[in-house]
Amino acid sequence: MDSKSHKRRATIDNGETGEDLVLATLIGNGDDLGPLVRHAFEMGRPEPLVQQLKHLMKKKEVEIEELCKTHYEEFIRAVDELRGVLVDAEELKSDLASDNFRLQEVGSALLLKLEELLESYSIKKSVTEAIKMSRICIQVLELCVKCNKHLSQAQFYLALKAVDLIEKNYLQNIPVNKVKIVIEKAIPMIKTHIEKKVTAHFNEWLVHIRSSAKDIGQTAIGQASSARQRDEEMLERQRKAEEMNMAGMDFVYQLEVDDVAEESVLKFDLTPLHRSYHIHTCLGLQEQFRDYYYKNRSMQLTSDLQIPSSQAFIESHQTYLAQIAGYFIVEDRVLRTSGGLLLDEQVETMWEQTAAKVAPVLDKQFALMDSATHLLLVKDYITLLGATLRQHGYEVSLILEVLDKSREKYHDLLVEECRQQIESIISNDTCDQMMMKKDSEYDSNVLAFHLLPSDTMPAFPYIAPFSSMVPDSCRIVRSFIKGSVDYLSYGLNPNFYDIVRKYLDNLLIDVLNEVVLNKVHNTGLGESQVMQLAANISYLERACDFFLQYAAQLCGIPVRSVDRPRAGLTAKAILKTSRDEAYLALLTLVNSKLEEFMALTENINWTSEELVQNNNEYMNEVVFYLETLLSKGQQILPLDALYKVGSGALEYISSSIVAAFLSDSVKRFNANAVIVINNDLKMLENFADERFQTTGLSEVYRDGSFRGCLVEARQLINLLSSSQPENFMNPVIRQKNYNALDYKKVGIICDKFKDTADSIFGSLSNRNTKTNSRKKSMDMLKKRLKDFN
Repeated sequence: MDSKSHKRRATIDNGETGEDLVLATLIGNGDDLGPLVRHAFEMGRPEPLVQQLKHLMKKKEVEIEELCKTHYEEFIRAVDELRGVLVDAEELKSDLASDNFRLQEVGSALLLKLEELLESYSIKKSVTEAIKMSRICIQVLELCVKCNKHLSQAQFYLALKAVDLIEKNYLQNIPVNKVKIVIEKAIPMIKTHIEKKVTAHFNEWLVHIRSSAKDIGQTAIGQASSARQRDEEMLERQRKAEEMNMAGMDFVYQLEVDDVAEESVLKFDLTPLHRSYHIHTCLGLQEQFRDYYYKNRSMQLTSDLQIPSSQAFIESHQTYLAQIAGYFIVEDRVLRTSGGLLLDEQVETMWEQTAAKVAPVLDKQFALMDSATHLLLVKDYITLLGATLRQHGYEVSLILEVLDKSREKYHDLLVEECRQQIESIISNDTCDQMMMKKDSEYDSNVLAFHLLPSDTMPAFPYIAPFSSMVPDSCRIVRSFIKGSVDYLSYGLNPNFYDIVRKYLDNLLIDVLNEVVLNKVHNTGLGESQVMQLAANISYLERACDFFLQYAAQLCGIPVRSVDRPRAGLTAKAILKTSRDEAYLALLTLVNSKLEEFMALTENINWTSEELVQNNNEYMNEVVFYLETLLSKGQQILPLDALYKVGSGALEYISSSIVAAFLSDSVKRFNANAVIVINNDLKMLENFADERFQTTGLSEVYRDGSFRGCLVEARQLINLLSSSQPENFMNPVIRQKNYNALDYKKVGIICDKFKDTADSIFGSLSNRNTKTNSRKKSMDMLKKRLKDFN
């Protein structure tokens, strides 16, 4: 109350009434004064309003004066600063105009110099291009001069190199069109000239080599005759010594060899042929020259095969056969040294055709002969021809058959007899390991055929890793060798070891191998029996070396000569193939048995909500079966075979695990099923590692393992258990961790993978967070696999 009255009095003292305050407020607020003025005139009292307005005006003037006094100095200072800015702006404008003028003057001069510089660059470019063109022309012309020089000196290869260099590097870049046209026309002419010259030289060589073939053949046959004579003398002494040693008599002989001049290697010049072939190759006429050579040599051979009618065969047979020998010795040398001029098939065809023509001619001539001396003389030269050509890789059996046709019948009968015995032995064999009770049995059944090392004698009774069919079959083969040698020892051919080896090969391949394979494929056999047969085959393969040595001993040749790699029996490789076939049959039986066990995966609860820690029953049966199988194999199989059997079985199990996930009977599976399969797989992997170590395979296959055979199943389980399965689509990670998996299979399996549903409160746990993250990653993988497929 007191404060309000005090304010009212203050206002009255200042000459202000309530009406003045209202009027001041309206003006201050910018309100319309029209109604107030209209009201004052309507009341007839405008004077008080006019007085109030004047009083208010004076009051505002006073306020304005006070305001001006307060801000006058700042206003004056701002005006002065503005004038200073205007002055500076004028000076800056003047400076800019001056600088622009000077810049225009300097720029005009530089622009002129720039135009001069660009013109200089243009001139330099033209000069450089002209120099480059001149250099190209000079280089081309220098090559042309070199080419002409080489042609004049008959250096055709160097000339072709120069021409080829011009064609490849310069012809398209020659800047002078006239020079280019001249060179383009000259190149075909040069090549044609070279071809004609080279062909002429080659034709001269053809004539020369044909005339030299007889001397080449006679020289080669003479060397074979000398070698045969020396060998016969040495073999006779060796045979006597070995017979005495076999009889238990200690006998050492010293081979005394007279100084024999080292026979020179056959020498004949193939340089013109190689030069012609090489130059034709450079000309791109390689096939044409091959055909030309083959046709001309074939015509020469046809002429050489004609027996001269002016002489009796007994007088001309050496020349006739030496010409043939020389021809094929030359062809063998050409085949080995000419780098593809002749093919093996071509030489073999020529020789087969020649043998097919020569054999009837010899047969006819033998039929016309009425002198034993003549027949023996021709026969000796024919065998020398066979020995000579055999050294060069030709099969001469067709010609040698003419000498002793009855040999085939004899061996056919002998083979048939052995077949019956072998079939009886193998069919009655029970495939049980053979037991030996004393050392004499071990000597006669093992050491006699070199089936096992003879370093130590085992303890008796001894159970051999093979069945009785092995030594029994070896006895039959040994008797066959003895019968063949006995027959051929009285034949016309003194060098019959190769023939014995051929028939021995036939017996082992066509009889022993065939009968054993028939036994292997017998559907009534079990895994242990097939495994024993596979082991038996490996020991029969090992006995091949003994068979060869035994044949060599009976034939009177050093045993060491049959130890060369190329001197072995073909049957050894065939038996090895049959052994592998037996392993495949064994793996088929093993896989069939494993298939029965793996079929039990259908009993797995693929959508179990509870995690089962124990292994599935089928895996226990699989491990027990593999333990039995590998234990048996460790006793009788070589390590490489044991590795094949073990790895094949484990690879099949790995594939079966993946196939279980792919099975149509499995519509969906969850993480618990993956964990159970993972436990089974770990059990199998631990077994694989343990057996790989205990069997000694780790010492042989240092870079391998049985665990590696389970890689597909392991990578699949690792992928399904991964927290980020979508990494499968990363090429680097896939190559490192999932390289054994197939896109399509992974896509099908992932579509079936459904995680176990979360519980009501599961979203609050950390595990569920990981599960959701893995689920998102798995969904992403599914989507990307669908897009990829």
